[in-house]
Amino acid sequence: RSLYRQEQEWNRQGFMISRQTMSNWMLRSSDDWLSPIYDELHKLLIEHDLLHADETELQVLHEEGKDAKSRSYMWLYRTSGDAEHPIVLYEYAPGRGQEYPSAFLAGFQGYLQTDGYSGYNAVKGAIHVGCWAHARRKFDEALRAVPKGKRSPTAEQGVAYCSQLFKLEEKFKDLSPEERKEQRLKQEKPVLDAMFAWANTRNAAPKSKLGIALNYLKNQWDDLAAYLQDGRIELSNNRAERSIKPFVISRKNFLFANTARGAKSSAVMFSLIETAKENG
Repeated sequence: RSLYRQEQEWNRQGFMISRQTMSNWMLRSSDDWLSPIYDELHKLLIEHDLLHADETELQVLHEEGKDAKSRSYMWLYRTSGDAEHPIVLYEYAPGRGQEYPSAFLAGFQGYLQTDGYSGYNAVKGAIHVGCWAHARRKFDEALRAVPKGKRSPTAEQGVAYCSQLFKLEEKFKDLSPEERKEQRLKQEKPVLDAMFAWANTRNAAPKSKLGIALNYLKNQWDDLAAYLQDGRIELSNNRAERSIKPFVISRKNFLFANTARGAKSSAVMFSLIETAKENG
């Protein structure tokens, strides 16, 4: 759609430049000039010991061995708040299997923060860190699913525990990583201990919103508590969600990629643009 609009605008001004020509320019620029920069950024990314990751769907119309309506994915990997020079990289993959993050992050050693998707578990050398924003969101969804005029004390308590952690994090935001770790162990760990003990006394129908929230909390508990290990780790994976959002918004305009080569070129271009923006 974006190239279609550009084509129409150029044509109205008397320049008969086709979408295919502009598309070829973008592909060639990506292959010859931008991909080498992307590859260097990839090497630098792997050297960091604290990363975030996320993924979103992308439809590719013409890809060998796949139906046009099948799902492909754009993956997002980025540095955390401790990086002097942030790096934001997108990677296109034809699927959502664990082999894709495992291959992209080969050689990585450190903390990897995600939303809890099991596909990241295959990344060797990674200490997995969960996302408290996702945990709170699930309890909030359970709360909003309660019929009007009714209450769900369990959902309310789940939201309250999560909110307490975020309030404490706000107090610690200006501390050094060492001081933040110390205060987390002193003030947040008791909240975590109380929440875990409380959660183990609660049950709900597995497919209900509340059941999903409780199961997420219990199944992800070790990863959710892992942020206590290092004061640099953030409480949520919101940093990755914010970085993948520009692609999600743009996808509403272009809808799909025509070919896998085009999707890969898009990944390279979005990576350089978003990394440049992060670095001012």
